Amino acid sequence: MRVDRKKRWTPPRRMRGFSLIEILIVLFVVLAVAAITIPNVLLVVSNTRLRASAGDLAGLMQQTRMLAAKNNAIYTVLYGTRNGARIAYIDLNHNGSFDALEPLVEFSGTTVPAAGAPSGSGGQPAAYVLAGDTGTGAYDNTSTLAYTGRGLPCNYDTTTTPATCSTPAAKYFAYYLTDTRVGRAGWAAVVVTKGGRTKVVTFNGASWN
Repeated sequence: MRVDRKKRWTPPRRMRGFSLIEILIVLFVVLAVAAITIPNVLLVVSNTRLRASAGDLAGLMQQTRMLAAKNNAIYTVLYGTRNGARIAYIDLNHNGSFDALEPLVEFSGTTVPAAGAPSGSGGQPAAYVLAGDTGTGAYDNTSTLAYTGRGLPCNYDTTTTPATCSTPAAKYFAYYLTDTRVGRAGWAAVVVTKGGRTKVVTFNGASWN
């Protein structure tokens, strides 16, 4: 004799959702990770922008050097504004202001030329010191960098008439850029040796490199 057994019907299980406590825990973890990650990302972006601006300035200085040597003339690197943005430019006609067609670089974001060398106090680093230099410091943003017809850097002195630009330069040059960011300001420098070699250094919070 065959007996058919009917399967017992069981209702489907209810879908279990997230509880309020679980959602709050996940939200807390996400916020904690963001609090750690976002400042680091912003710091990397700021450092990249600052170093890129310093690299652009170094390129402009080398362009000035090549033009001076090519045309056997003295050319200066000056700072100013253009359409509200801070710029550095080659003053080809020595009139002290930016004119159309003069080569320039525009500083990005909050990066600007510093007023001078950092003081080493108040959250600022000490001024950069070129390894092996035995002189008395460096020319900084308070001086005007120029290149002679031989392609050598010199301090363009406008206190004399006519202006003088003696070579070899008495000191090397360190032109500083700074920016505003969360925490302490960032610093970079374009260093020009007495022989005309150019390099970019940045301050990492402990030393220049």
